Amino acid sequence: MSGTPPPLLDHCAPLVSGYDVLLCDVWGVIHNGVAAFPEACEALARIRKNGATVLLISNSPRPNDSILPQLDAIGVPRHSYDGVVTSGDVSRAIIAERPGRKVFHLGPPRDLPLFAGLDAPLADAENADYVVCSGLFDDTHETPENYRDLLQRLKVRGLFMLCANPDVVVERGAALIYCAGALADAYQAIGGEALYAGKPYLPIYQRALAQAEASRGTKVPLSRVLAIGDSVRTDLKGAAALGVDFLFLTSGIHAGEIGAGGNPDPATLAIFFEQAKMMPKAVMHRLVW
Repeated sequence: MSGTPPPLLDHCAPLVSGYDVLLCDVWGVIHNGVAAFPEACEALARIRKNGATVLLISNSPRPNDSILPQLDAIGVPRHSYDGVVTSGDVSRAIIAERPGRKVFHLGPPRDLPLFAGLDAPLADAENADYVVCSGLFDDTHETPENYRDLLQRLKVRGLFMLCANPDVVVERGAALIYCAGALADAYQAIGGEALYAGKPYLPIYQRALAQAEASRGTKVPLSRVLAIGDSVRTDLKGAAALGVDFLFLTSGIHAGEIGAGGNPDPATLAIFFEQAKMMPKAVMHRLVW
């Protein structure tokens, strides 16, 4: 793999004109969990105006129809995107394949729409047939360390865990909070079995591409698809597995690792991507038209 760093862009317009479909990460790219990023939303709106289809692809553990009001509330305009595909959508399909099996929901009550309309009776950890992890019970104050004993009890019972959000951390305002991926990683580390829905795994991308092609009424070659995100573990890895180009944003969760102010150092970026063994098509600080 070449040590040449990817180009640093001030504006996305010259790059995105070569694509028909954009698969855009949500948290850290178009909002920070508290407020929308107006320039990023405007960039997506301009991309759509120029004829491309923009699908937001999120590791949210909730189904897409419950995400839309959340985006509205923090100021992400609906004209910025054509649709939303979530890891919750993928998780619901997996849960539906296990009708009547009792579920221990490891996560906050706000994620209960994940189970709406499904034959998935909820149970406690001692009586469940498997686990669906959507996050920490209290991600404001807890860390994965608080779950050491619970995860061990689940492991002793040999319970399978469906991870409905593979993210390890996300930004909420200026803070980083732990997500379900951190608990699933900890579960696997002690020998538990975990299946991750969402990025970087292919089902969420296949679902998003199918939706884009249905909207456009035609097949879209992977060479005409661009993914955008701020995470190496989920976004860049997922784009690489799918075989599409990737635009990496330095202002997100890796900012502390790469010293990513408004003018990230090219040499530092080259080392960063060398260590990841994956190289994006281009790099920006934030998404700006």
